[in-house]
Amino acid sequence: MLIGELSRRTGVSARSLRYYEAQGLLEAARRGTNGYRAYDEDAVASVRKIRALLRAGLSTGVIRQVLPCARGEQAGFDWCAELRAILDGELADLDEQIEALRRSRGALVGLLAER
Repeated sequence: MLIGELSRRTGVSARSLRYYEAQGLLEAARRGTNGYRAYDEDAVASVRKIRALLRAGLSTGVIRQVLPCARGEQAGFDWCAELRAILDGELADLDEQIEALRRSRGALVGLLAER
C-alpha cells in the first residue's frame, strides 16, 4: 500500500510515517519504480503499536527498544523480560517526575499563601 493509504488507515499523517521510518520505528518501505513508498499490510499494526507507545509517553528511542516484543497483528505485546524491565523503568521515571511536580506545586502554593 502507498503511504497515503497507510495514513488513511491509521489516522497518522504521511509526514509522521516518514519520521517513524527515519527513526527506525517503522520498517523501511519498498520503493516502486515510480519512487513511491510501498508498505506491507503489517505496517498498519506496527503504526498502531507505535502510536500506543507514544501515547504512553515513551520516547522514540525507548519505542525502538521495545518494538521487537510487539509482535503479531494486534496492538498487544509479547511480555518478554526485556520489555517488562524497560517499561517498569519508564514507569519509575514517571513516578519520580510526578513527585517532583507535586513538590514544586506545594512550593508554589506556599509562596501564594504568603501574599
